[in-house]
Amino acid sequence: MSDAYEKVVARRDDDDGRIAHVDLDAPAQRNVLDLELLSELLDAIRRADADPDVQGVVLGSTSDDVFCAGGSLHELKDLDVERGNQFLTAYIETVDAMWQSGKPVVAAVSGDCVAGGNELVLGCDLVVAGDSARFGQPEVGVGSTAAGGGVQMLPLVVGMQRARDLLLTGRLLSAEEAAEWGLVARVVDDDRVADEAADVVRTIVDEKSPQAYRVIKSMLKRWNNLAMLNREVDRELTAAVWASEEFTERANAFLDREPYEPRSFSGVFPPSDD
Repeated sequence: MSDAYEKVVARRDDDDGRIAHVDLDAPAQRNVLDLELLSELLDAIRRADADPDVQGVVLGSTSDDVFCAGGSLHELKDLDVERGNQFLTAYIETVDAMWQSGKPVVAAVSGDCVAGGNELVLGCDLVVAGDSARFGQPEVGVGSTAAGGGVQMLPLVVGMQRARDLLLTGRLLSAEEAAEWGLVARVVDDDRVADEAADVVRTIVDEKSPQAYRVIKSMLKRWNNLAMLNREVDRELTAAVWASEEFTERANAFLDREPYEPRSFSGVFPPSDD
């Protein structure tokens, strides 16, 4: 495993060297996703998949307080449309690497797992959550779209009405609620999250057929593919949103901890002459 990363830690499990832990490691920035972190994460996932000594991956965080607080608003608010397209392409490529991996990829989540963080774990085979974990897509509050997978995947995972509740109101779910809704597979004490995720990987590696696992995972990916069918269009629209004045206003207000300046909702139909 590489030790050359700045914002990711890639290591072997203390008790089982067949398991790779890939941990987000920018706690001072709440593990927000910028291009540097995404590049390192993609490299770590691909290296683990290509390493014959690695049988499975646990995606986690070095922080107990936060798994991932989403995309970096500091970076996103300064992107033009072209750079916004590049950012979202890098993000989707990283999630897709976990979908495509022929090995089990299990998320171990403590603390906040929101926005791009929630979309990130949607790319994992299974999610183990600690009691403190919170999940959701609050992007609508800062003027973004959750089009890195949330808008596309959540109706498939939790159903349309629950997806609308998360996406349109920005509400966050507790770990127990997320389990009830089908976002996570199991909930454990916070201090057991990484070990439980490793145990899940170990059970798969020890007892299940690698070929059958890989084929089942590939077949399940057809639903992801359907959900992400128009992702290039979603990417273009989101890049345009990030380059807008409204997004910049709300992102700056959020970062400065200032109240938002309300804007009026407008209709899509032309006003009547009556």
